Amino acid sequence: MRKLRTILVPIAALSLVAAACGGDDDDSSGSDESTSESTADAGGDDGGESTGDDGGDAGGDDGGESTGDDGGDTVDASQGSDLTFHMVTHSDDGPFWSVVKRGMDAAGEDLGVNVVWLGSNNDPGVQVQMIEQAISEGSNGIAASLPSPDQLIGPLQGAVGAGVPVITLNSGVNDYQEIGALTHVGQTEIIAGNGAGERFNAAGATKILCGIQEQSNVALEERCGGLAETFSGEVVAQFMGLDADQTEQQNTIKAALEADPDIDGFLGVGPVIAMSGLRASQDLGRDLTVGGFDITPELIDSIEAGEVAFTVDQQQYLQGYMPILLLYLNVTNANTLGGGLPILTGPGFVTPDNAAEVKALVAAGTR
Repeated sequence: MRKLRTILVPIAALSLVAAACGGDDDDSSGSDESTSESTADAGGDDGGESTGDDGGDAGGDDGGESTGDDGGDTVDASQGSDLTFHMVTHSDDGPFWSVVKRGMDAAGEDLGVNVVWLGSNNDPGVQVQMIEQAISEGSNGIAASLPSPDQLIGPLQGAVGAGVPVITLNSGVNDYQEIGALTHVGQTEIIAGNGAGERFNAAGATKILCGIQEQSNVALEERCGGLAETFSGEVVAQFMGLDADQTEQQNTIKAALEADPDIDGFLGVGPVIAMSGLRASQDLGRDLTVGGFDITPELIDSIEAGEVAFTVDQQQYLQGYMPILLLYLNVTNANTLGGGLPILTGPGFVTPDNAAEVKALVAAGTR
């Protein structure tokens, strides 16, 4: 019976790939994640990113038999199989990454394989060590995010050279081919930023502060870069402090807004910093158009209330689920997907029009 279930689940799950790659208009819908203003990576991200980046639904996992987190970065979900796949990310254990992990755990349970979660808390040096750990443990496949390509490409090339299949997720769309990875699962950050710029244009904004919460994270910088490509006004992109200290982050944004009264829009490239921008504008009594990336319950509530115009949804549940499924199919059946192109999970958009529907999925832990 388990064998039949193992065959049927991948076939059903593959329908998610078609949904993820099929389009991103605002009217599509789905169950776990859709690529538009619809129903279904919490994020993502990476957004994480919902994240992105990055509290809200960081909590228990619904991955079935996975063991509890020991205060650290490793969770081993043992399913009684000889196959073990590692997911090595820059996770900070926040609400975005908790949804990625739920996707990974669900895939491990559905496929009957062991999955190991390794999160480096935004430390590329630690992530390098975790990749090396996975290789030394005889991993059957590694799924890894790539926030700092200069430090992570080499170790992942080493994994491929050692015969370990690799898939990049969340960040890494520009570098997965150089690594020799099977594919990339995530969103194209420039395109996601493009979509945000178009929404600010429609809102009538003229000058946007694009707030970044992690230094040297290429994906976050690309979000601001994509915004600048399509926005008809001026974009000022700045590091505004880490999500770990939201009070300092909010005060930094507030100071930037006070220094420039022409700023009438704020884009936070993660969900936590988006809320910090909203609170800073409210403290100043400034009516700003606020947008964000990825999802937290607090951000969804603010969108539903009309305080935040939108958030970009990269459907991160898919970023946890799909790499495990794709590694499994590659190892057991020599399958590859994507045709050399990335498998896109976004961008989609959550707005006041669909916030209530997405909110229910956030409460379920899959958005």
